[in-house]
Amino acid sequence: MKKVILLFLVLTSLQLSAQKTLQLTEKFTVSGDINKALNFTLKDLEKLPSKKIEDVKITNHKGHPRGTAKQLTGVLVKDVLKDLDLKADSPKIFSEFYLSFIAIDGYKVIYSWNEIFNSPTGDHLYIITARDDKKLRSMNDRILVLTPSDFKTGRRHIKGLSEIVVSRAD
Repeated sequence: MKKVILLFLVLTSLQLSAQKTLQLTEKFTVSGDINKALNFTLKDLEKLPSKKIEDVKITNHKGHPRGTAKQLTGVLVKDVLKDLDLKADSPKIFSEFYLSFIAIDGYKVIYSWNEIFNSPTGDHLYIITARDDKKLRSMNDRILVLTPSDFKTGRRHIKGLSEIVVSRAD
């Protein structure tokens, strides 16, 4: 009986461990209500100018510490998406657009067009290109999106970005 219980515990711990394994992403696409889909690879991101970012305390939805992201560099999302061409007859309706950042595991985070391109948040929304002395290709949580200016940084901490879908609110 003890062997059966031990086997059960081992298998359960292996299953839980496997569930927490993060799938790494090599690229992401931008699609939706835009005139031309965009595709970005690790190589594309590495070519963009990056900025050093101060260490960021990662907190959960209640503000409790979950860790610290250290030795960061990143590219601004608004610089990555500078060629985004919305399906819009007039710039007056840009405020109706939002972007869904979707991780490979299905986790989603929403930003409005104004947050990214017309507010201070856009100056603090990064795709991380280095973390803990590891370059993008060696990072365990690539492609990572982080907004260090958030009060609760874990809420919009996206690991394994696979796509961004641009939509227009009804």
